[in-house]
Amino acid sequence: MQTTRGTTVMRITSGWWLWLAMALAVPAFGDTTSSLLQPVGPHPSVTTHLKGRFNGAKLKYTARVEALDVSDANGHSSIVSFAYTRDGVKDAARRPVTFLFNGGPIAPSAWVHLGGLGPFRVDIPDEVGADPGAFHIIGNEYSPLDATDLVFVDPASTGWSRVAGGSKPEAWFSIKADAQQFVAFIQAWLAAHGRSGSPVYVFGESYGTNRAAEIAGQVAETPAAFHLAGVFLYGQAVNIIEYARRPANITSYAVSLPTLAAIAWYHGRIDRGGKTQDAFLEEARQFARSEYLPALFQGARLPAPDQQRIAARLEQYSGIPASWYLAHALRITKEEFRQELLKDRGLLLGRSDARYTAPLGPKGRAEDPSGVLPLTVAKLFEAYRRDTLHVDWPEAYLTGSPVAELEGWEWNGSKTPFGDWPYAQRISKMMSVNPAFKVVVANGWYDTSTTVGAAELLVAQAGWDPARTTLHFYDGGHMGYSVAATARAIGDDIREWVKQ
Repeated sequence: MQTTRGTTVMRITSGWWLWLAMALAVPAFGDTTSSLLQPVGPHPSVTTHLKGRFNGAKLKYTARVEALDVSDANGHSSIVSFAYTRDGVKDAARRPVTFLFNGGPIAPSAWVHLGGLGPFRVDIPDEVGADPGAFHIIGNEYSPLDATDLVFVDPASTGWSRVAGGSKPEAWFSIKADAQQFVAFIQAWLAAHGRSGSPVYVFGESYGTNRAAEIAGQVAETPAAFHLAGVFLYGQAVNIIEYARRPANITSYAVSLPTLAAIAWYHGRIDRGGKTQDAFLEEARQFARSEYLPALFQGARLPAPDQQRIAARLEQYSGIPASWYLAHALRITKEEFRQELLKDRGLLLGRSDARYTAPLGPKGRAEDPSGVLPLTVAKLFEAYRRDTLHVDWPEAYLTGSPVAELEGWEWNGSKTPFGDWPYAQRISKMMSVNPAFKVVVANGWYDTSTTVGAAELLVAQAGWDPARTTLHFYDGGHMGYSVAATARAIGDDIREWVKQ
């Protein structure tokens, strides 16, 4: 393991729910239900020529907001994307192009777009708790636009994308159909812009990682679709069945411990003992694997002295008293941890970014304090699309999710995302078809919904080629790119990823 550019990087050489909750918390600009019944446009594409500095280089680029008609096995849709392509590139027809999207299911791409990876981003002070009114839009010198063109995609029924031709929105409310729409869109975009020869990369966040995995499997089964060169899984949920927080799932407690340790370190709730953060977190990792998980496996049969020893070590790493662990079978859920760590100060930790706190309300409840991040980005996106991209379409840009609850999504016969869907095997299939295909799995340290330990578990158990699989861990939470140093690190890691 090595630490570079503020990101812990581990290259493998051996060996809930997600953005839906956040999307539902963000109010749509306009009434979602009535807006979905109205088609958008048709509007001509909006093209803007811009200049910026990326990775130290000044360059010219073109921003294009356009709707493309897409047909797949489920019907017809009009998908609106925000594309940024570098000008003056030799052999532009073979330049890498990266398609990026958020999760849900389903949500538009505004957060990964303006939140941190597009050519402009919301400048969020590193001082946690700063007034959101001070957040503003700046040029994003960390965007990897110098190395790859970027296309931010909004699935039908989000943003300005809509179903068309008499199709129903629900036709795409499933794992397979959702991915089929994206595969069809990528094919359509490449064909429309003469880019069918470009290597294609896919960046998915949260549920978008599940989508990315299914996209990989579908392309592997239809290799002529396009040249898929890699997927970047940020805030991954590919192995959610393995780390879902259920009382009997002892694995979930072990893989969550490094995240709890990072949060306890950040809030000063543990004795650092002169250690560096990296050294402390590595100790927590090793303890979780070699001692904590075996102790959980023994359960009530674990001798009392060993229970006390494990509880004391858990207090050392998580900041939660040993007495809590002894009274709760050596277990604490991530939701309990959010309430307990700063309970003596009357504070609740953020779910998607535990650096953020808010006063506990009645019965120990409060709004998720880290919800300020997606709310503010969604608000500023309106100004960005109007003032920078000059898109004045009158229809509402829908930031809420049309999927009201998890049961509204088809999880391969299951009513929840915790059914056994072989997401990882879909990536394995692509790896077997394309020997150069590369996977990046990444996570923010302070994200309690999708954790660093879950990412490590995925890579350890998926059976993917170690030489083509990389782990990155960053400061920040589910929207880690809200931290300037992390936005830089992710941009650099994408540059490295797309090198051929």
